[in-house]
Amino acid sequence: MTDPAVERDAAEAASAFAHPPVAPDATAAYGDHPDQVVDFYAPRGDTAAGPAPLVVVLHGGAWRAPYDRQHITPLVDFLARCGFAVANVEYRRGSSLPHQHAQGSVAGRWPETFDDVAAAMDALPNLAPAALPQADLRRTVVTGHSAGGHLALWVAARHVLSPGSPAAWRLPTPPQLRGVVALAPIADFEVAEELGVCGGASAQLLGGSEHWSRRLPFADPAALLPTGIATTIVHGREDIVVPPAVAESYVAAAAKAGETVGLTLLDGVGHFPLIDPAADACAVVAEEISQLAW
Repeated sequence: MTDPAVERDAAEAASAFAHPPVAPDATAAYGDHPDQVVDFYAPRGDTAAGPAPLVVVLHGGAWRAPYDRQHITPLVDFLARCGFAVANVEYRRGSSLPHQHAQGSVAGRWPETFDDVAAAMDALPNLAPAALPQADLRRTVVTGHSAGGHLALWVAARHVLSPGSPAAWRLPTPPQLRGVVALAPIADFEVAEELGVCGGASAQLLGGSEHWSRRLPFADPAALLPTGIATTIVHGREDIVVPPAVAESYVAAAAKAGETVGLTLLDGVGHFPLIDPAADACAVVAEEISQLAW
């Protein structure tokens, strides 16, 4: 007998991935590797005349090579139609070596995945004005879905990284962000591993169990608190890909660290409606971003 939760998840994924990719208005490189690029989308519609907040999008896909930024472009286009200037960041992901992992690829690269996200964020103040003159960098919000939600939370915590982390990752002061809206993020690595999220992707991202303890403090958002950056998490209550318990654990860790993190749990919603313009959940995402950006 088919599990109704699995059936719903499959239907939601099919809807989210049914939209064709949306081409950017401009693309700029922040490094020499083919994956070190940012696609820019100008704000559309009646609100596109004046300066617009910049939304930086970090896509998900368990940090694995087959899942690039194209699958999140329908959400990116939706945000542009909501009046935002949008930067869709690509970054290096895991290798596609089927013999290494049952799902066809390994999750992430250490340290390259983090190197790229840090470099992209640091390059945006120079890249965005030329590609998106409308973008108001003083009103920057970072969002990301699933593994990209993890990276969005990590971006907001670079100033609290310990000296043992790579120097290029660390910031001397908090990043100039209005806030973070993390969508079904892999926000607490220890809980994610306990629940087997994405086939043990968190441990793979850190390079395997032999590196887990040493690298976890540099990569796990739940270990990088408080950030002092306004943070909201949007999560579907019916999510079986990244269960809500992962976000709830992060919120609890933030509270223990003296920080309040907003948590919006959506009834009857799984993992993929958060990036599906055809789903009501997508409008909730845009509203949460607006609350921080405007």
